[in-house]
Amino acid sequence: MIQEDINAGAAPAPAAETDAPAAAPVQDDPPATAASATPHEDLPVAMPEQEIANLRAELAQVQAQADEHWNAFLGARAEMDNLRKRAERDLANAHKFALEKFFGELLPVRDSLEMGIAAAVDGIDPAKLREGSELTLRMLETAMDKFGLVEVNPQGERFNPEQHEALAMAPVPGAEPNTIVQVVQKGYVLNERLVRPAKVIVARAP
Repeated sequence: MIQEDINAGAAPAPAAETDAPAAAPVQDDPPATAASATPHEDLPVAMPEQEIANLRAELAQVQAQADEHWNAFLGARAEMDNLRKRAERDLANAHKFALEKFFGELLPVRDSLEMGIAAAVDGIDPAKLREGSELTLRMLETAMDKFGLVEVNPQGERFNPEQHEALAMAPVPGAEPNTIVQVVQKGYVLNERLVRPAKVIVARAP
């Protein structure tokens, strides 16, 4: 009985609070925007038949010119190869037969010497032997002259070290110093090029 009165006189209990957060206000979805229209690309336009025919004709002409130039190049290269081979062959022949004409000029000299030796018997006239030798020498000089060989005989000239070779120096009365008083061996120049210097004896001051 007493317990019921106590319960009746008690104040009503407050409502229980919950820990759940308040719900966020609902937002309306943004209005859907209309899709932007993509620009249409230019569609290929069919070329007229006449223009295609013209292009084909131009291509054929260019191809023909290219073939012509290529054939000309091949011909020029073949010609250059032939010229090179011909030049190499001519050069080889020039080295091989360079002395052919020179020896052709020397053959009569050899014939003359052989005949002189065959005629050199006991009792031969020395005058005829000398005459034959001089004739042979003139033939040899003529053959050398034809090929540009020049004799260097510097008797009485001043000594030139570029063309002369001094074997000795001797005091010679009446001779000017540094002049050639005797040629021991003649020199030779071929087409302005020294082949052999002249070997000489040079005068020196007493």
